[in-house]
Amino acid sequence: MSTVTINKTKTIKTLNNIASRGLEVLNEDNYTIDNDSNNPDAIVLRSYKMHDYEFNSNLKAIARAGAGVNNIPIEKCTELGITVFNTPGANANAVKEIVLTALMASSRNLFDGVEWIKSLEDKGEEIPSLVEAGKKQFLGKEIKGKTLGVIGLGNVGALVANDALHLDMNVIGFDPFISVNTAWNLSRNVQRAMTLEELITKSDYITVHVPLTDDTRGLFNEKTFKLMKPGAHIFNFSRGELVNDKDMAEALEGGKVGKYITDFPNENVLKMKNAVPIPHLGASTKESEENCAVMATRQVREFLETGNIKNSVNFPNASLPYTGKTRVTAFHHNIPNMVGQITSAISENNLNIADMINRSRGEYAYTMIDVDNETTTETLPELEKQINQIAGMVSVRIISQ
Repeated sequence: MSTVTINKTKTIKTLNNIASRGLEVLNEDNYTIDNDSNNPDAIVLRSYKMHDYEFNSNLKAIARAGAGVNNIPIEKCTELGITVFNTPGANANAVKEIVLTALMASSRNLFDGVEWIKSLEDKGEEIPSLVEAGKKQFLGKEIKGKTLGVIGLGNVGALVANDALHLDMNVIGFDPFISVNTAWNLSRNVQRAMTLEELITKSDYITVHVPLTDDTRGLFNEKTFKLMKPGAHIFNFSRGELVNDKDMAEALEGGKVGKYITDFPNENVLKMKNAVPIPHLGASTKESEENCAVMATRQVREFLETGNIKNSVNFPNASLPYTGKTRVTAFHHNIPNMVGQITSAISENNLNIADMINRSRGEYAYTMIDVDNETTTETLPELEKQINQIAGMVSVRIISQ
């Protein structure tokens, strides 16, 4: 896959309804939103499942207006040289708020209480006295002074941990892969658990904010539940598969787990005692959808116009200030002498290198090179052809004003 971009109108296709504020980012003469296009430069989507989607040869980028990318065939995109973006942190506040809502509501038995009140609909004037007599069955507990365990201290987990401290909770966190940026944003009063087992044994409430991987699938299981305090509440607003449903049902039935609040209901969850299924509302706020849409479209625009990459899940992040010079971008296998061969091709076309950057990510790497002398419409296709013929090259794009 290779292209030479010279003042070309870029076509964007959306596969879901994208917030208008996000589309406004692309509201310029050199962008066209065409949802019927069979040959877009980029696709913006939310939850549309792309695993059977036919990719056109012109497609350069896919942007998911959200954090999870399970609906996108990442490996296939990488092999085709298609950059996949997501929007980490854009919906973090929305998820944080619903976690804290669930935390307090479950502690005060609000879910069960409201459901019970609805059953009194036909009792007429008896309702007030029935309420006073029946409310004792919903006696709750305060979260102040209790311990909240936060598994995963990324964008959402860090916000939950910090705000829980302001609610006068003790907060303990576990994340062996915490980033430097997150660490800076995390309150020093969040206690660090050295192991997952330590967090589980100390917590009255546990909230999980980790991606679904082979290592985290079934993270909550029979072994995990045995370590917990009796009656602990578990909040899962990350992925349903983090919990072993069979083991959770047994833990709830036996009282080892007091409440299970999940944003990922299925048939098993609906049958569980003391489970509160929420219809995947974690990021469902107007503000969250707008934030994700704006972030996604900005990343696409930056990439199409300059080649710079931020928040890609399959390409390395790379940024080089764009001054309007002709820019060569190359996505290739991370093997020796790739950069040397690219620069040799540039030299053979009598072009001088003004600036460059090379970043790797596992088996692949991304190279951007600016040339500082004028090019012609004849030079660029020949240069692109030469670079594309280098063994190990996946995709080449030349950006020129």
